[in-house]
This record gives sequence, C-alpha cells and structure tokens, in this order.
Amino acid sequence: MPAISFQSVSKTYQSSRGAAGSAVKALDHVSFDIEQGEFFGLLGPNGAGKTSLISVLAGLTRATSGRVLVHGSDVVADYALTRRQLGVVPQELVFDPFFTVREALRIQSGYFGIKGNDDWIDELLASLGLADKAQANMRQLSGGMKRRVLVAQALVHKPPVIVLDEPTAGVDVELRQTLWQFIAKLNRQGSTVLLTTHYLEEAEALCSRIAMLKQGRMVALASTSDLLQSASSNVLRFKIDRELPAALASRARVTGRIVQFPAHNALEIENYLAAVREAGLVAQDVEIRKADLEDVFLEVMSGKVPGAVLPAEVSA
Repeated sequence: MPAISFQSVSKTYQSSRGAAGSAVKALDHVSFDIEQGEFFGLLGPNGAGKTSLISVLAGLTRATSGRVLVHGSDVVADYALTRRQLGVVPQELVFDPFFTVREALRIQSGYFGIKGNDDWIDELLASLGLADKAQANMRQLSGGMKRRVLVAQALVHKPPVIVLDEPTAGVDVELRQTLWQFIAKLNRQGSTVLLTTHYLEEAEALCSRIAMLKQGRMVALASTSDLLQSASSNVLRFKIDRELPAALASRARVTGRIVQFPAHNALEIENYLAAVREAGLVAQDVEIRKADLEDVFLEVMSGKVPGAVLPAEVSA
C-alpha cells in the first residue's frame, strides 16, 4: 500500500469576480503514488501547482475532482485519521506570538491528544538547533529560527509521513545542513518524506524519485538517477568578464560571469570556444561537467525531455 496516492487530482479556482471563462485550473488530473519509506521530490516553477497539491493532501482545500489517500485512507472521508499521519511544514511562516517555543510544541502536541512527551520535544529542540531557544518567545526569533519551530511542530506527534513545502526558503546554510541530517535520519528510520523545493541540488542529493509539475500537469516522473541519465548532453562551463554576443547568448545559460552551453561532443565544445575567442572574449576556468538536476529540469520545462522519464498517461 502506498504511503500517499494522488488519483487524478484536479483543482479549479473560480475568479472572485465570477466572470465567465475566468476559472484557473491549478491542478489537471495529477496521478502518482509515493511508497512507504520513500524520499520523494515534487518540483516545478512558481505557479506549477505544488502548494495546491500539498493543500489538497493536508485537507486545507478540496480537490475539484479526484482523490488523495494516505495509507489507504481518504483525506476527505477520513480527515482526522489522515491528519494524524501527516506532519506538514508550510511554506508560509505561521506562528503564535504569545508563547515560548516549548509551549508552542506542547500545545501542538495537545491538538493530537499527546501529553507527557517532553523527551521527544527535547530531542526535536536539540536536533534542530533550538535547545537554547526553548524558553524564548516566538516573537523574538529570527525568520530562520521560526522556520525551525515550524519543522518541530510538524514532527511533534511523530507522523509517519512528513511533508515539507519549501522548508529551507530564506534560511542559512547551517540550518539547511542541520535540517537535512535530521530529516534523512527519520527517513532511514522508516518515515516517508515529500519535499518541494527550488533548491534543486537538495532534491538531487536527497530524493530517490522525483515528479515535475508545469501549469498544473505532471510532465515528468522518474527516479533521480533516470532523470539525470536522460539529460541530452554534458555541459561546457566557463567564466567571462564581458557580455556574450547575442547569437551565442541565445544558446547559453548565463548567470553573472558564468556561461554554460550544452555540449554533445568534442567538436561542439571547440566550436563554442572558437566563437568566444572570435568575439574577443577570454574563457576562464573552463570545465566540462555532467548535467545535473537543474539542467534536466530546464530541459523538461522547455519540452525537450525524452519520453523515457514520462509516465505513460503523461506521454500519451
């Protein structure tokens, strides 16, 4: 039995003005399963439908059609049961400013009928770097610290399924490392993890399988290794100090001084470097690397992904 099963989930939002034809389809017949104990990544650009899908899973909104099951139980028909099995870390910073960190965790425990769990609360505080903030008021915490508390609140009732919606947005490198070490430990102990993130290097390092959404539709679903192998080319990467000519820039991915070209073979690499020299530019720190998840993601979003990484119902 899958830990989570999305079955042809669609969600349409009506315009507040009620104008004809103004409905927005956030999700369009999304279907996939997440197996128990899996670390699963859900990727997509802003507005792709990731948070809408998580909202349906968490019972915060109802699907227009289709259904979602958690360990075989429907999130609508068996809301109380499925909610106990989910620990959801929302994208937004939501907190009660009138309580200390420890009080907030005790109150969150009470929502699930749990008391006398101070040992687990202490472990959460220590694992997330919050031990010295246990008696601090939530209003006194930085944004990164507040996000750590949200993670602790999601885990305080020991849910078997952990849902992380952009958990490391706007936080420092130290917290990222601390958080992922702890979540990876829970995953090794059997917890199922569903992660959405814009940090693709995190998804590549952590997730065993990945789905990608675009405009509410699933456009890729495969293991991380299969996705990486589907990349159409290696990447030529170098730095320059001046702007590329338009003809070259249209074929490159440019980030500040860093220029990257898809490189299928040695001749193509030499042609790119020759064109750079002819433009009077000097390529520095030249390297050829294998494509990473960011390269694959951009290919998928541009429609260049091979059919091998698409589920049958998507590629049809």
